[in-house]
Amino acid sequence: MQLNETTQAVLKNFASIQPNVVLKEGNVIKTIAEAKNVMAVATLDQSFEKTVGLYNLDEFLSVLGLVDDPDLAFHDDFVTVSGNGRSQVKYFYSDESILTSPAKDIPMPDCEVEFELDESTFKKILRAAGALGHEKMTITAGDGGINLTVVDSTDSTSNAFEIQVPGKAESDNFTFVLNISNLKLISGDYTVKVSSKLISNFKNKNVDVEYYIALEKSSTYGE
Repeated sequence: MQLNETTQAVLKNFASIQPNVVLKEGNVIKTIAEAKNVMAVATLDQSFEKTVGLYNLDEFLSVLGLVDDPDLAFHDDFVTVSGNGRSQVKYFYSDESILTSPAKDIPMPDCEVEFELDESTFKKILRAAGALGHEKMTITAGDGGINLTVVDSTDSTSNAFEIQVPGKAESDNFTFVLNISNLKLISGDYTVKVSSKLISNFKNKNVDVEYYIALEKSSTYGE
């Protein structure tokens, strides 16, 4: 089995959420942050032939770069990574019981807010967070769209970066708050849905991957 570019990109992204992973047999892979505040699900265009546990996903991906044109052969206790040259790596699995993986899917509740987030806008938000030193992004109703604001939500006089995106909301009276450090998204454009039940869903339009990201408890709706 050779991992295509999309699969490798998804795995690299998942490693930023959770260092270890359980790759289930089939083409659906999932991960969840240690704090249980971010969960990601991807449906790949290739399948794994058996379920394996990897304790250090970043290390495993680095191993793939040790051989030319890496090909994976999955055995009972390890995977062999070989290529066109003379190199070969034997990489052992980890016990699934010591790894962190989602116990169940997240049923997304009804959402009061929906908006479009393109890659360019998301990069601006990340740059603004770095420049201003803020950790939070608020989602509020705007005139004809949805406002995304990078701000210190605990300080009404803090400097803020605001950008409007296309979207709709069932009410104008809400302030949803996300921790920017939880926005570990793979590149691409997104449709975002947000629920007053303090959960959001980011669905990538370019790759079949979606993220369930918890809102901060300081979020308000209809108050």
